[in-house]
Amino acid sequence: MAEKEAAALQCPRTPDEVDLFGPGAPEQWYAAYDILHQQAPVMRLPGEGLTPDKDAFILSKYEDISRVVKNWDRFPPTLSLLVDQIQKTGHLPQDMPGLDAMIISICSLRPTQELWRAHRQELTDPWVGPGAGRHEHMVTGHVDELIDRWIADAQLDFVKQFARPLPQRTMASVLGFPMEDIPQLESWGNAQVLAFVHGCGHNNKLTEEQTREKFELLDGFGDYVRAKTAEKRAHPQDDMISFLTQTDYRALDRKLTDEEINGVVYAMLIGGLETTQYALAEQAQLICERPGLFQRLKQDRSLIRTFIEESMRLRSPTQGLSTRITSQDEIFQGVEIPAGSALHLRWGAANIDPDEFEDAKELKLDRKAVTRHLAFSAGPRICPGAGLSRLEQTIAWNRLLDRLDDISYGDGNDFLHQPGIMLGTLKLNLHFTKAQENI
Repeated sequence: MAEKEAAALQCPRTPDEVDLFGPGAPEQWYAAYDILHQQAPVMRLPGEGLTPDKDAFILSKYEDISRVVKNWDRFPPTLSLLVDQIQKTGHLPQDMPGLDAMIISICSLRPTQELWRAHRQELTDPWVGPGAGRHEHMVTGHVDELIDRWIADAQLDFVKQFARPLPQRTMASVLGFPMEDIPQLESWGNAQVLAFVHGCGHNNKLTEEQTREKFELLDGFGDYVRAKTAEKRAHPQDDMISFLTQTDYRALDRKLTDEEINGVVYAMLIGGLETTQYALAEQAQLICERPGLFQRLKQDRSLIRTFIEESMRLRSPTQGLSTRITSQDEIFQGVEIPAGSALHLRWGAANIDPDEFEDAKELKLDRKAVTRHLAFSAGPRICPGAGLSRLEQTIAWNRLLDRLDDISYGDGNDFLHQPGIMLGTLKLNLHFTKAQENI
């Protein structure tokens, strides 16, 4: 390992040594959170606001982040400010360079808090939110098919062979895309999250070169979705895109345009692929690290729900995002934060805040109110796909517990994570024992 990389992996000991965004940072996040909680629960990032004359602040305490995400007016989303700026130009967003399909659709479908709520209730909740239970049979089929591919072996790369392909296959089915298109969809999905993996700093900024690369990689995505949309307008089926072509969007009293559907699909791919992958990979590690946990879950399936929620609290898939701005002067933990400051909400730290959770770093299967964590955020902008992700995780572990007798760490694991703001284990080699009566 190069000397620079080795230095980046050193464990921080003081607030001055905490860097949540540099090379190797994911390997030290949880050590850094202890320091933030104890010594710097509000950390200033000078000159890193939306403009060079403004600062950004990292919030790491549960009470602070919960307060922010539940109050849209006082802490407006940065996206809403961007939409306001676009609308003030008088130009159509689709004619402006550098805007992706999701931003363009937000401008017309959900520019306000009221329309954001309507968008969820009418367009996404029936498919990936509270209505996600409709996909139980489909998800179970994908889980079993993936297990079938490696059940005759004694080991697998859990990320490559299960945790990653499951949400890919599920989201393709929800949207109505054929399985054979998944490799291309994966390429486009990687481009969509490029900023969250390779972007710089708390606000995930891409260089001009990286931005060009992103749009080059996305070349053809819009045409692909428009072609599928045209097919489903003519011949609707039981999938989300067909639904979007046929539904009357009551909030605007009209049907959706092809470009708006393109933007909704774009957002679904961003949110629908990553969270479930990272959650499943971390859950497998938590089981391997706790002798007897697999058997306990196997024998009492009522514990699976708590296990899933506790694992997402302990090792949040998305660790943090800079999504909010202060609309007025604020005080957090005694620190004055001026109006117009950017807020980086560190969900991963909030979810192990010892002032909020008893035995915060312990996985407790008897913990009460287990959904109080902020892994999916909270308030009006809670993750719209939380229902689908929970369904996938629940079915995945039920079927893994059915078909396996145990899992343990295999050889060749380094437990390193991808860069960016998501807790993404790069590979996870596991040994497993097939159940005697493999269902």
